[in-house]
Amino acid sequence: MKTDILIVGSGCSGLYCALQLPADMQITLITKSNPEDSDSFLAQGGICTLRDESDYRSYFEDTMRAGHYENDKTSVELMIRSSPRVISDLIRYGIDFQRDSAGNLAYTKEGAHSHSRILFHEDITGREITSKLLSRVKQAPNIRLFAHTSLADIICEGNTCYGAVIRAPGNRLETVEAGCTVLACGGIGGLYRHSTNYRHLTGDAVAIAKKHGVALKNIHYVQIHPTTFYSPDSKERSFLISESVRGEGALLYDKHMRRFVNELLPRDQLTAAIHAQMQKDRTSHVWEDLRQIPVEELKRHFPNIVAYCSSMGYDVTKECIPVVPAQHYFMGGIRTDHDSRTSMGRLYAVGETACNGVHGKNRLASNSLLESLVFAARAADDIAANHRDAIHGRAQAPAGLFVSLDLEPYREEAALAEEYRRIVRAEIRRANPAACFS
Repeated sequence: MKTDILIVGSGCSGLYCALQLPADMQITLITKSNPEDSDSFLAQGGICTLRDESDYRSYFEDTMRAGHYENDKTSVELMIRSSPRVISDLIRYGIDFQRDSAGNLAYTKEGAHSHSRILFHEDITGREITSKLLSRVKQAPNIRLFAHTSLADIICEGNTCYGAVIRAPGNRLETVEAGCTVLACGGIGGLYRHSTNYRHLTGDAVAIAKKHGVALKNIHYVQIHPTTFYSPDSKERSFLISESVRGEGALLYDKHMRRFVNELLPRDQLTAAIHAQMQKDRTSHVWEDLRQIPVEELKRHFPNIVAYCSSMGYDVTKECIPVVPAQHYFMGGIRTDHDSRTSMGRLYAVGETACNGVHGKNRLASNSLLESLVFAARAADDIAANHRDAIHGRAQAPAGLFVSLDLEPYREEAALAEEYRRIVRAEIRRANPAACFS
């Protein structure tokens, strides 16, 4: 198979990158599971934006402070300054953000934010955005989308990527020659016992990058979300109780139903406080009280959280719910520059797979969707500006590279998957020996 652009992943970053590329480029987009099974669909809270110039300094400082000032300042500036373009695009694509009675965009506030600057659609903002992007991709004549098709390896020579080995349904191995390859493979939640991520997201792209000497960055920076619905069964992904709930007034209690913490602390600090309280109380969870939010607002803004809790036997308008921290987001990943280029030629990384330094050591709530979209667009712009020769076949892969490729090492899917898991876990533990995946 030959294609101008190969994009691996159907989350918001992969989809948006495809839509931002010129229409005369042939794009092949593959995804490991169903196109809808990406963490982008699960994002509840919303997407940040710069409301006006008066909020820039505050937004910048909130992002830096949450990231322990380890953020790449240029990346943060690019993200914030680019947000109006992204939001304009999303509205043009039909995303239905909440509006007030006058028809103006409505904004909410989450933990560690100084001001309300988050756009939202009920408590399923990620689904609203990503489903609309996916619909556009399916309609685009220059984009081919293949589900249940995974990345087995990249094909490279002389520190240049020329395509990939992919696994199609039926364990059928194929090679794809691509002018440029974009890794948008999501996070690493499948490596953890408790995670809000889909279980099939296990860091394959990070393992492949490590295998080929592609630079990684902050590989041990993994964010734990403070509040997920507690269930003794950890086989399924953890259901997230959005940060927005606490932003709207929900409180946290210990086993004696006493408030023990400022609920709007940055996620890592709040997570530490919850773990400390659980250890002190010798409990497996704490309690979250949503009754502080007016019932009508609760049902209007958080209908899916209300419905899920009800399905688990809890009426959030009358009682507290059990919550526990769980792995949520990967701030580290494949190192990229401000145009999403990796250390290997013609290879890009975007979304949670990539690390451009925007989040620092800890991600500010609702920056993930925005960061993914901003740097996906920058990848598309860079590809269009600098890789026309490669894309239109005027810079061919080295003679015989694809013909001589041995596919035998990729035959055993389970063994390869376990090898990639081992590589990622080992790399995280190398940077942080205390890392725990339970």
